[in-house]
Amino acid sequence: MSGHSQFKNIMYRKGAQDAKKARVFAKLAREITVAAKSGLPEPDKNPRLRLAIQAARAESMPKDNIERAIAKATTVAGGADFVSMRYEGFSPNKVSVIVEALTDNKNRTAGNVRTIFGKRGGQMGESGSVLFNFERIGYIQYPVSVASGDEMFEAALEAGANEVVTDDENHEIETLPDDLSAVTSALEAKYGTPSASRLDWKPMVKVDITDAETARKFLDFIDALEDDEDVQHVYHNAEIADDVMAELAGEE
Repeated sequence: MSGHSQFKNIMYRKGAQDAKKARVFAKLAREITVAAKSGLPEPDKNPRLRLAIQAARAESMPKDNIERAIAKATTVAGGADFVSMRYEGFSPNKVSVIVEALTDNKNRTAGNVRTIFGKRGGQMGESGSVLFNFERIGYIQYPVSVASGDEMFEAALEAGANEVVTDDENHEIETLPDDLSAVTSALEAKYGTPSASRLDWKPMVKVDITDAETARKFLDFIDALEDDEDVQHVYHNAEIADDVMAELAGEE
């Protein structure tokens, strides 16, 4: 589960997260609308929509926002049709990067992503150029305050999870992609809404970053990708050393 340390690695960058909340909600709403359009607008009959709503709740997205996003899929005739796109490439320090987007204009999004890679010293790759470094998994996260490590381990495995790792802050649960919705629902009934529930790309091979300057450039690169309005998720296989993260955090 150490592959998910990437989320802790960028945590210090999110001091201005409140300012980005509207952008986060907009991206979540887009996923909910697309999910609702892709099947029935009822979460219990549409697994993709159910997961999108769970992700929105994990980010404390208001219920009204969620309902409006669902309604948009069924009431707005002739609205924009969004398609899923995936881009692959390398950061300036050769970290493998996967970018997932939802867009109504593929040329615009591809151009924007290519520009970010180019201007910041990265390199776009062909489809499949970095994907072999990752495996697709379901990922669920709860704060340690909801249960002991042993209790969460037993509950998650009973619900169908593959792996549970607990650290000082979180319980991190890994599932097969097809089991994510069912495991999340089972744990949600017992522990409430998780702090994260999503399909992830888990890195199988890591690239260590051991100096502050390289880490700073890398995190700025990731931030630039995440700030694009069409980009939904960015995954990578970087592992930033704890002392480097502490140094960067001290600069904030």
